[in-house]
Amino acid sequence: MTELQLQRLVDAFYAKVQEDRVLGPVFNGAVHDWPEHLEKLGAFWSSVMLTSGRYKGNPVAAHLRQARTIQPAMFERWLELWRETAAETLPPVDAAAIVEKAERIAESLKLAMFFRIDPAGRAAA
Repeated sequence: MTELQLQRLVDAFYAKVQEDRVLGPVFNGAVHDWPEHLEKLGAFWSSVMLTSGRYKGNPVAAHLRQARTIQPAMFERWLELWRETAAETLPPVDAAAIVEKAERIAESLKLAMFFRIDPAGRAAA
């Protein structure tokens, strides 16, 4: 997997997201500079898949800022589009690897956003 392949995947995927009836309104309402956002996401996936260290950010904090508009079911729609685009843009072995990472990341983000422990130790949803 190369930087160029990752950026192509990110660009193709988020072109679909912007047009998606479920995800489009959330992303288009939150992202004000798509070229900058796509570059940041390319750096994120480079860091995840190539251990490049290019990404400097906090994905949990970024998603928590959108907590009012993101619903848990939206993660499955995101993953559907991600799986589809990965299969279209990457060799099968690379597509499987990046989908597996995305599934773990999505689960972690859902837990961070929708399942919290309050200071008294009780689960809060």
